[in-house]
Amino acid sequence: MDPRRRRELTRYGAPAAFLAAVTIAVILIKAGLNSGSGSTTTVGLPPTTAATSTRPTTTTKLVLTTPQSTTATTTETTTPGAEYYVVQSGDTLGSIAQKYSATVD
Repeated sequence: MDPRRRRELTRYGAPAAFLAAVTIAVILIKAGLNSGSGSTTTVGLPPTTAATSTRPTTTTKLVLTTPQSTTATTTETTTPGAEYYVVQSGDTLGSIAQKYSATVD
């Protein structure tokens, strides 16, 4: 084989062989991790269908009470004029504080 041709094959063949080996290793590891789940492994690009879903917004109210004796009754009190904020995906504590002109401290 011509030395020039051999150098060219080495220059381009080695990285291609490395990428092929890494790809095969990833597929084997992924298949091994999914072996107990009964699902199949699909290699390739994910489907490009656009899906929209609407979920109803839920608000959870947390009321903290102190433990009382067994004979006392528990009452729930609400603060008149209280403001509630539903945390959205991507919100940070700083951004919420800025909306209400408050500090994080």
